[in-house]
Amino acid sequence: MACTMFAAIDVGSYEVNLKIYELSTRKGIRVVNHVRHRMELGKETYVTGKIGTQMVDELCRVFIDFQRIMKEFGVEDYRACATSAVRETKNRIVLLDRIYLRTGIRLETLSNSEQRFLGYKAIAFNAERFQEIIEKGTAIVDVGGGSIQISLFDKDNMVTTQNIRLGTLRLRERLSDVAERTIRYAGVIEELLNNEMRTYKKLYLKDRRIRYLLLVGSYIQYINRYIHKDSDAFQITKEEFITFYDEFIQKGQLVMASELGISNENISLMLPTMVIYKRLLEETGAENVVILGMDLGDGLAYDFAERKKLLRPKHNFENDIVEAARNIARRYHTNRNHTQTMEKIALTLFDKTKSVHGLGKRERLLLQISVLLHDCGKYINMAQSSACSYNIIMATEIIGLSHMEREIVANIVRFNSGDVMDFEELASGSLLERTEYMTIIKLTAILRLANALDRSHKQKIKDIRITIKDDHTMQILADTAEDLTLEQALFQEKSELFEEVYSIRPILKARKSE
Repeated sequence: MACTMFAAIDVGSYEVNLKIYELSTRKGIRVVNHVRHRMELGKETYVTGKIGTQMVDELCRVFIDFQRIMKEFGVEDYRACATSAVRETKNRIVLLDRIYLRTGIRLETLSNSEQRFLGYKAIAFNAERFQEIIEKGTAIVDVGGGSIQISLFDKDNMVTTQNIRLGTLRLRERLSDVAERTIRYAGVIEELLNNEMRTYKKLYLKDRRIRYLLLVGSYIQYINRYIHKDSDAFQITKEEFITFYDEFIQKGQLVMASELGISNENISLMLPTMVIYKRLLEETGAENVVILGMDLGDGLAYDFAERKKLLRPKHNFENDIVEAARNIARRYHTNRNHTQTMEKIALTLFDKTKSVHGLGKRERLLLQISVLLHDCGKYINMAQSSACSYNIIMATEIIGLSHMEREIVANIVRFNSGDVMDFEELASGSLLERTEYMTIIKLTAILRLANALDRSHKQKIKDIRITIKDDHTMQILADTAEDLTLEQALFQEKSELFEEVYSIRPILKARKSE
């Protein structure tokens, strides 16, 4: 099969990157060109809340140059993405429109969870090392200009992922006045980090043993090359890092910039990065730092190749999204047995009604997450559990889901037992379109039906068989050894939305099993 030329444009907090890849089923993913342009977009966003006209003009010039390079390399497809520097700016919509009208490039703003999930896919670029490492106690740490993302893995499963809004550029800007007035600048950065780090440890690490820190960031490669010189090693021990850190503090930034091969304009971000790495090593107790040298562009290329079926990932990323949702459910003490039964029933209903709902694999995943989180609000208020569940989901990042997808899940859960809003009412306070609204309504109808089949929370039903009849009825034959009087009594009420949405009337019948 012929190669596909793909380009990834990454607009970060302090750098704009263009990477061009050659993708093929036989050779996999190969980087053929990498162009960097230094631009501190985040400096304006984090200080003033807006990106000024001069910065926008410069970004447009860079994009026009990138277009020329992409044309020279015969790029067939591309994806341009921005992270927190653009995501947090107050004039984002105007900025994106200006960029498109002047360059023809549509710049996509990633939510934090989308950004980190793509960064996580970039790590899987090196599948063998990645799979081997995450089977042990591992923390994947993505240090960006705006924030730090920490994702914990144990036995191949993601345990949790959290975002701390203290990235390298944000730290530098918050402490810019202090840097000129103290000789213990590193100590001041540590003080600012300490509260966040200790809170994170108390809430998420507890007695968990972390053996590896897998670091994603711009400067860890320089540190690795300095420590290992000409070696191809991709691990640094804790002792090696602390020795390097002490040497860095002793020699000073300018001397170390020369020895590391970093420009003077970039070295100002090196010290905050070093302090972050040091504090993470101290708080997690990790013995080794692992460097795979990947970035967001690699994640975009991996994601594109995966969607185009140019490669088969060895790691199940969808399972990580589900595991993240399961961990959120555990945090809010949801009924595990009830949820497991509902999950099985809801997914069976979805699979058996494909011909009538017309939804795909991604929507099935959203339904599954909705089931897992539908009762989390009871932890806060049992009388208003649906509204509380909605608020919990909207306030909780689920890695791999976009903001829009998270809003879809939150509304499915809210409407599970609450009144369903009409489109105009829902859209007035949201960016949801009619397509997303219909997804919410269709999946809510399935969720309500699944919930009705375990209304007693006693897991009476062991299995279901579904048959859609020509007379617009759907027979649900439930295998059970118990009395379903409660479920049958409340079934009609819960099935009304399903009949309204699909024009199919569900009928529940019990089949006694031993």
